[in-house]
Amino acid sequence: MQIFRNLKPYWKSIIIIFMLLIVQAYCDLSLPEYTSNLIDTGIQNYGIEHCAPEQIPEKAYTVIGSFMEEDADKKLWEQYYKAGDDGCYHMTDAGKDNIEKLDEACVVPLMMYYYPYSMVASDEDNEIKSMLETSGMTLDDLPVEMWMVMGEEMRPTVEAMAENMGDDYLKSAAISCTRICYDSIGFDYDDIQMHYLKVAAVKMLAMTLLMVFAAIMTGLVASKVAAGVGCTLRENVFGKVITFSDAEINKFSTASLITRSTNDVQQIQMVTVMLLRMVLYAPIMAVGGILKVVNTGAGMGWIIVIAVAAILILIGTLMMIAMPKFKLMQKLVDRVNLVSREILTGIPVIRAFGRESREEERFDEANKDLTKTTLFVNRVMTFMMPVLMFIMYGISILIEWVAAHKIDAGVLQVGAMTAFITYTMMIIMSFLMLSMMSIMLPRASVAANRIQEILDTENTICDAEDAKALTDVKGVVEYKDVSFKYPDGDEYVLKDINFVAKPGTTTAIIGSTGCGKSSLIQLIPRFYDVTEGSVTIDGNDIRTLTMESIRKNIGYVPQKGVLFSGTIKSNIKFGANEASDEQVKLAAGIAQASEFIDSKENGYDSPIAQGGTNVSGGQKQRLAIARAIARNPKIYIFDDSFSALDFKTDVAVRKALGDNVKDSTVFIVAQRVSTILHADQILVIDEGTLAGKGTHRELMKTCDVYRQIAESQLSEAEIANSLKEEV
Repeated sequence: MQIFRNLKPYWKSIIIIFMLLIVQAYCDLSLPEYTSNLIDTGIQNYGIEHCAPEQIPEKAYTVIGSFMEEDADKKLWEQYYKAGDDGCYHMTDAGKDNIEKLDEACVVPLMMYYYPYSMVASDEDNEIKSMLETSGMTLDDLPVEMWMVMGEEMRPTVEAMAENMGDDYLKSAAISCTRICYDSIGFDYDDIQMHYLKVAAVKMLAMTLLMVFAAIMTGLVASKVAAGVGCTLRENVFGKVITFSDAEINKFSTASLITRSTNDVQQIQMVTVMLLRMVLYAPIMAVGGILKVVNTGAGMGWIIVIAVAAILILIGTLMMIAMPKFKLMQKLVDRVNLVSREILTGIPVIRAFGRESREEERFDEANKDLTKTTLFVNRVMTFMMPVLMFIMYGISILIEWVAAHKIDAGVLQVGAMTAFITYTMMIIMSFLMLSMMSIMLPRASVAANRIQEILDTENTICDAEDAKALTDVKGVVEYKDVSFKYPDGDEYVLKDINFVAKPGTTTAIIGSTGCGKSSLIQLIPRFYDVTEGSVTIDGNDIRTLTMESIRKNIGYVPQKGVLFSGTIKSNIKFGANEASDEQVKLAAGIAQASEFIDSKENGYDSPIAQGGTNVSGGQKQRLAIARAIARNPKIYIFDDSFSALDFKTDVAVRKALGDNVKDSTVFIVAQRVSTILHADQILVIDEGTLAGKGTHRELMKTCDVYRQIAESQLSEAEIANSLKEEV
């Protein structure tokens, strides 16, 4: 149902596909009928389609007319034939227009007259042949009166044959009598046969070409619909993931989100094509084939019931075995993706620690698990095809065995048997198409569920219904009794945090690794929401503001500098597309990036590789800082972003920042005390609590945690100098 729901916007295209499939099915189902007619009429009956002869000798015309018991039949016979100068009666144009009625009227009388000719021509002894041999006469020599008597004697035999024969076989027997009529007057029906064969060939060719055209157009439209579905799904998934907070990202994992956005969407796209091309076509072919089989009147419909039941039992059994493995397979694809990403991302570390062989084993383990499951599923599905083919050919043999007895009994023609076999194979092939889908559909079903999981996930962080935009921003940030724990965590990461950061001041945050520094400042742009308390900007609780208005006033530099493929200029302008070249250069100058940019041949137009792999760590970090500065926000957040800089560059960047962002609120998360010595306010975080708050001088006196950090990083002389500088 999820896959069908994706097709809703393309209902017009689906109607076109359905109409094209009907055309294709009509052509496909017509060809066996043409083949049957080609055998029965074109070859066995020499192209003669009707038993009513176009020309008939005068004596035969008179006798056959006298054999007709119904006055209406005699009237038709006399109305649609006119005597000619050649001693024969010729069918009129009106008779040719009503030849079906003539066929029905003359079939039994015609056989009563000409069947004796067939009996005499046969090698077997019979009463008529013996009588003629005794009298030394031929059937042509018999007078009309004798024919009247002999015909009445033949009537019970012919009527019994008519009752026991099928309609098609009776018609064929009557046409054989018509040929005897034509042979007796030297009527050339070779031209009739060749004309019939040529017309049948042209019709079959036209049907084939029309079928090919419909199939090509169906494939084209179905491919466009599937591509559109894939495109829409990728857009929806990507758009949804973009709105995810870190909590949702961590819930699915990056590797799984990548697999769902690519492999899972691809599975659905492939199945969509198959649904529109095969699954939609299969029932049309099956229903059409069943109707055609009923129309053949062969009386072997029970064979089709046996075939369909056997196929459904087989497919159902295999699906019960394979479905759990399909679900497992997608999880194993996630695992391979995860391991691959970790290895490719950490190649330098792997090489440095000589872990190549262990990582190869780890990948090999994930790969083998996936391979083992895939092989199991493929073996189960491979077993299905030979069994289905066995059923198909077994049904063919059964049809031929039953049909042989019917042909021998004179109730079925060879062409009708051929058509029945073909239609039966079409019906079975329709179920084979569905069985092919049974290989792909379970996996696509799992993929659809995985994608729907993403789309149905409610964001834990989103705008409130009555959220308002943050306007006339000053940049006053206040934490009021803030406590925080991660969505899947049991313990608080931060507890009872209170402080105010004002414009024109720098608030530094320091503490041991894992104490909650980054978690503290990630609450400002609402990467996470507070568990208790509130964070306000200019007195407004950020949960009552739109995230867009909050974030466009924040310049954020993460711990790990992230660059995007493009140029240096495009990366600096990433958050400020309207920034001029002068503003870009100013931001680069403040971030101390101008020197290395100017040294490049293309300057600001120099290319940046994916992930910034063609620049050093320090250069990457400086460009990330320049990107935040170019936005000219009211709030700056530097999350340990100076750690990749040397001391000289660190000092230069901080000095330039102090001179150029005087009206903004600045947050600096740092590991090095030297980076935050001159901050207006230093927050000391210890195991999630605020252990101290104040300037460097104040904390050196009042906060043991801060003093220990400072003493572990600075010498006594450096500490003394820092305290003198503060004075």
